[in-house]
Amino acid sequence: MQIQLLIPGLLWPVATLLGPASGLALDGLASLLGRGRRQVTAFEPYDRQLARLFGVHGDTLPAAFLRRLGEADAPAAEPGSHWLCADPVNLSFAREHLLLQAFPDEELDAAESAELVAELNGIFADLGRFEACTPTRWYLRLHRPTAVTLYPLDDVTGRPVKHFLPEGEDARLWQRTMNEAQIVLHNHARSRAREEAGRRAVNSLWLWGAGALDAPPQAPARQVQATDPISIGLARAAGVAVGVPDPGSALKQDTLVVLDALRKPAQQLDLDTWRRGLEALERDWFAPLAEAFRTGRIDTLRLTAPGDRGTLQLELRRGERWKFWRKPYAFDALLKSVAPAPMQAPNAPPQTNPHEAR
Repeated sequence: MQIQLLIPGLLWPVATLLGPASGLALDGLASLLGRGRRQVTAFEPYDRQLARLFGVHGDTLPAAFLRRLGEADAPAAEPGSHWLCADPVNLSFAREHLLLQAFPDEELDAAESAELVAELNGIFADLGRFEACTPTRWYLRLHRPTAVTLYPLDDVTGRPVKHFLPEGEDARLWQRTMNEAQIVLHNHARSRAREEAGRRAVNSLWLWGAGALDAPPQAPARQVQATDPISIGLARAAGVAVGVPDPGSALKQDTLVVLDALRKPAQQLDLDTWRRGLEALERDWFAPLAEAFRTGRIDTLRLTAPGDRGTLQLELRRGERWKFWRKPYAFDALLKSVAPAPMQAPNAPPQTNPHEAR
């Protein structure tokens, strides 16, 4: 029985004066890290690693098609239909840069999203039809395919928009569309009401995720456990059973488990939320899996953790159970080994190398 864990955000992206996981009881994770064969490989985008698990290769993943396929309550998309993610965002100036920020799920409600989408549909009917599957996940179903390179929302969040403008044959069309949508949304009564109430306005869209699957994805395991709609969409396209992440169920059959609760906190450098999420992973996954491996209930356990500085690859096979000389390896020590030394506080004494002779 084999389990594959994919955990984006597990590697904290920046160096800190104190280790980001310091003080946390992570005995299960330390046991897995100590017993398994681990390496940190070069950076590779998370979506590319996710796609490869399903046998999908290439530089871009048709994220809009797959995410729409993975939505829980939306009507099924017609075969061969073409989609863009058209997510609501807030644009604001910081010094001379126009920065983009996404909305967390709880910051928008269904009623205001429905009003804004209806306004867009009245203006951009020549391009396709907008729909909101959740208050923060909007789509544009295109009347016809488009040839354009659009950057994922996660890549743009918190960064100057000018570095991520559309590229390719239809780039001008989509740049113009985003500019026009920005005017429409900025002037909408809902956006003005949000600003008057001291909340961030929905004053633009971010279009991304263009493309289509060249071939159906391949089943990576007998079951896929995930909550994010792109992973669910890939599993549905591959014809694989999908369930919510649950270690008890995962231990019954070969399973791919996508655990993405740490991804946004890591992207937003929200250390408190990240630490709480890491504690939850220890309780719900690392400790139970370490015990299951110790007692022989797992033949192979693989963990892949894509991060900004590289990707942690960990593999445990049945034979590692008997290598008692392999001691637990603290997760905070791993984080320090893959991150550059943090900046020292002013007037701090120089750090010494513990390996230098005294």
